[in-house]
Amino acid sequence: MIFYWIPVCSLFFVVDASNLKNASVTFDKQTGKFVIHDFIAENSVAYGTFLDEIFTTGWSYLEVKTNDLFSDPMQAYSAGLVEGFLTSDLLRKHWNNLAADYCKGEESYCKRLGSFLQKNLDFINSNVKTRRQYNVYWHQVALTLEQLHGLEDGFKNITSEPSTEVDVLGFLLLNIMGDLEDLEVVLKKNNLKKVLGSGSCSGLVKVLPNNENLYVAQDTWSGYNSMLRILKKYSFSFHTAMNEGSPVIPGHTSTFSSQPGLIFSQDDFYLISSGLVAIETTIGNSNTSLYDFVTPEGAILEWQRNIIANRLAKDGRQWANLFEIMNSGTYNNQWMIVDYKKFMPGKPLQDGLLWVLEQLPGYTHSEDVTKLLRDQGYFPSYNVAYFPDVFNLSGAQINAQKYGDWFTYDKCPRAMIFRRDQGKVSDVPSMIKLMRYNDYTNDPLSRCNCTPPYSAENAISARCDLNPINGTYPFAALGHRQHGGTDMKLTTFDLFQNMEFVAFGGPTYDPLPPFQWSKSDFDKVVKHDGHPDLWKFKPIIHKWIN
Repeated sequence: MIFYWIPVCSLFFVVDASNLKNASVTFDKQTGKFVIHDFIAENSVAYGTFLDEIFTTGWSYLEVKTNDLFSDPMQAYSAGLVEGFLTSDLLRKHWNNLAADYCKGEESYCKRLGSFLQKNLDFINSNVKTRRQYNVYWHQVALTLEQLHGLEDGFKNITSEPSTEVDVLGFLLLNIMGDLEDLEVVLKKNNLKKVLGSGSCSGLVKVLPNNENLYVAQDTWSGYNSMLRILKKYSFSFHTAMNEGSPVIPGHTSTFSSQPGLIFSQDDFYLISSGLVAIETTIGNSNTSLYDFVTPEGAILEWQRNIIANRLAKDGRQWANLFEIMNSGTYNNQWMIVDYKKFMPGKPLQDGLLWVLEQLPGYTHSEDVTKLLRDQGYFPSYNVAYFPDVFNLSGAQINAQKYGDWFTYDKCPRAMIFRRDQGKVSDVPSMIKLMRYNDYTNDPLSRCNCTPPYSAENAISARCDLNPINGTYPFAALGHRQHGGTDMKLTTFDLFQNMEFVAFGGPTYDPLPPFQWSKSDFDKVVKHDGHPDLWKFKPIIHKWIN
């Protein structure tokens, strides 16, 4: 049994690596076939390790690495094979919890969705066929699909060959869960995922006094049925082009929080070998007229644009420029791109350290906001657009006029909580405390025109399951739901050097009661196959093996 002890300030974290599973993929030149092994074979195209500790830490852990001696399509496909094979049991449960019933009662909508996704895939493949050989962007688009195709095959424990043809209502469905928030509106789904005012993540970039350290943290907000989680490390020797001798991409290695079946984060929280950290919170779109810009041709869905920017960008400006290409107008987020290459403890913050990008259908706005970070010492993110043009164009002003300050940038509850409490952050434990903060029955900033007069949504890490089912609320986000902050991730200047971060799994519980399925009214009505019953874990830092 192997244990890793990692001191961080006064905290100690432990990870048990005794149940590690291995897998690799080799290529048989004589038969021209890929072969999956349950061990790490010599001369493998890709290999990986997987450790499931969801019942002890709230997380599982996956590492996948590819071999530069093989072509990029072979690497991508094999990386998918390894992941699908290693995580198949968890993936089966996750699919059952999130996607198995997605089209139940929504057959007409799903037919429209399948048609939209197939048209988008056909558009992509026509460009891949003609442009991949000389265009770095389309080469990376192709690699995302080849990896996803490998994931499909690895899950089934079969092999074929690298292909950009995927099942549009298969595991692609898990990867577009963010995009679906907008596609459901465009394609007229009856039962929408989107809830008016619903938060989706809290984020904070925090500079300690005298520029002693730079912290980047994010809480995922989601449905509790999504809590089968994997911390992943991808080390892919992909190149900027198909031709021999092309350089390896800047973002060849990344560590991130994720889920089974996803080849990106979707939270999103990434540490990248280029020196960048990328995080986001969703700002959404309430201006339905903008949805005319959401079309299957001429667009790349957000999940792929996210991956491509992470792989190719060397700095925040370049990340924004890449992400803006073929904006799909789906999964509309505020992105914060932190460049740790521009930070040195105790030294002035360099321009370009923090870029912010906000997206709407047909429109993006990005800027270097390092000056603001210098001036106020932090940049918070809480599902409200920072840029006034994006705020107004998104329709947020209409909601503010109807419902009041809750929908504004400066006076919504999380804006005021961050403003009040960010100055208390002096080390990792105090940063964790802020990012997990929820004292909704006592904090005056959590009050609302509700009965009872507060909501557990109005906190840095929401716990909407604690809102009374018989309460009254002005809009649905403040009410009783199986929704809240489902984790916390945090990196520092020092942790980033090893691409490590603090990870805290499950809904916040101090000073609140821990979330427990068997004591929840959601236990019998929400699928949660493979979940621990009681979600009361401690923060960990996973030590990557490779």
